[in-house]
Amino acid sequence: MNSAQIEIQLIASLVAIACAIPGTFLVLRKMAMISDAISHSILPGIVIGFFITHNLNSPLLILLAALTGIITVILVEYIQKTGLVKEDTAIGLVFPALFSIGVIMIAKNANDVHLDVDAVLLGELAFAPFDRLLIDGVDFGPKSLWIIGIILLITVTLLIGFFKELKVSTFDKGLAASLGFSPAIIHYGLMSVSSVTTVGAFDAVGAILVVALMIAPAAAAYLLTKDLKKMLLLAIGFGVFGAISGYWFAYWLDASISGSITTMLGLLFLVVYLFAPNKGLISVMYREKQQRTEVSLLTFLLHLKNHSEESERHVNHLNEHINWQKVRSKVVLDLALKNNMIHIDNDIVSLTEKGDTFTSQAIDYIITNEDAQIEHMKDDFFLFRG
Repeated sequence: MNSAQIEIQLIASLVAIACAIPGTFLVLRKMAMISDAISHSILPGIVIGFFITHNLNSPLLILLAALTGIITVILVEYIQKTGLVKEDTAIGLVFPALFSIGVIMIAKNANDVHLDVDAVLLGELAFAPFDRLLIDGVDFGPKSLWIIGIILLITVTLLIGFFKELKVSTFDKGLAASLGFSPAIIHYGLMSVSSVTTVGAFDAVGAILVVALMIAPAAAAYLLTKDLKKMLLLAIGFGVFGAISGYWFAYWLDASISGSITTMLGLLFLVVYLFAPNKGLISVMYREKQQRTEVSLLTFLLHLKNHSEESERHVNHLNEHINWQKVRSKVVLDLALKNNMIHIDNDIVSLTEKGDTFTSQAIDYIITNEDAQIEHMKDDFFLFRG
């Protein structure tokens, strides 16, 4: 592994960490797509900064681009607060307009500038090691590494300094205001950090990968934990994993590095989405199936409670009168037997003392708490779940 490969992976990892931190809060605030808006709408700020300085490496470009990102957020929120359109519609109105303004400015005032879709939208990390920071002839490494490193240092410092404020304002704006700090200031501070991070990463990795690194790791972490600190650490870990694995995936395929990293992040999220212990699709489907079986069991127990006739309590009654299929009938009977809710004598089903107690309590609870679930009662009585 040569020095260029190490530098590419290091840049990608730092970008992943820098994007994961604000991305976590954007996901929690349900503002994930604002990162997409910022990553496109910063173009006018970059163009204006270039027209002023005639230097693509000027810090003024970052400042003006970040300012444009904040203007984007303000415009989106202003349009949304009118109540005429929702947030996603407001985003779809604002960022194409600003991005188009940037393109028009380039077309009218810099006809000789070529807008490379691959470089701007997808980015090309492979070229990052060739843009060096030279001071008095001394090579200090890739410029992108220093830019994103400084942004990451600032982001981590702000995160540590304002973690409590960010946490409270994210989950409860009313409580944040009552504690004496303005949720609006925290909000726009977060948007400023997101804008600066987007601008810093834009040149190295492009707009699409910035959005992917901000959202995919945070979204995957959100499915695995409810703890904010753990979510931040998981998002950072997922981002770095996606960056490094994506690089080697691109190396193996001889394909776009940014495209491969985005693909790996997508696959990572898909795995978490399917197999997350509590919020994963498979887990949710299993719990829904379990709940359907438990509801069927409760229905059957209520039926037994209300009927003393043997014909109504015969095993075949499940199929003949309640219209359950044999498989479902067997599942319900097995669950009831495992939990000692019933006993069967000559194919006649009767409630046990435990089953009668549970059913009576369930009836009373349902009558007095119409809209409440009885999960805690099931936990008390059930040794086995459906």
